[in-house]
Amino acid sequence: MAAIQLTTEEFKNKIFDYTKEQEWKYKDSIPAVIDFYADWCAPCRMVASVIAELSTEYDGKIIFYKVDTEVEQELAAVFQIQSIPSLLFIPSEGMPMMQLGALPKKDFKKVIEEKLLTTPVVTE
Repeated sequence: MAAIQLTTEEFKNKIFDYTKEQEWKYKDSIPAVIDFYADWCAPCRMVASVIAELSTEYDGKIIFYKVDTEVEQELAAVFQIQSIPSLLFIPSEGMPMMQLGALPKKDFKKVIEEKLLTTPVVTE
């Protein structure tokens, strides 16, 4: 399974509607990773192949999206994307985290395991 192409409107419907909400509130319960890229960007193509592998590995646990910054300029501006690739890691609860630059697969997995797939420890 490859990353799902995401438009600005789809972002507002599936992820977060920044035109109506002030406080971040993710609309889904499955964590997500959004890859902000451009077709001409060589490091972006490297990240895309890693994301393709990870989307298979984490199928059903993480949703992978991609946003073409050349097409979705409003969304790129909202997240102040100035260099690509930029990756937005969205936990099911809590604030998203932005990572700039191409990550090796092992670093990608580390962020996913530590930040997106952790379950809060309940103490009694």
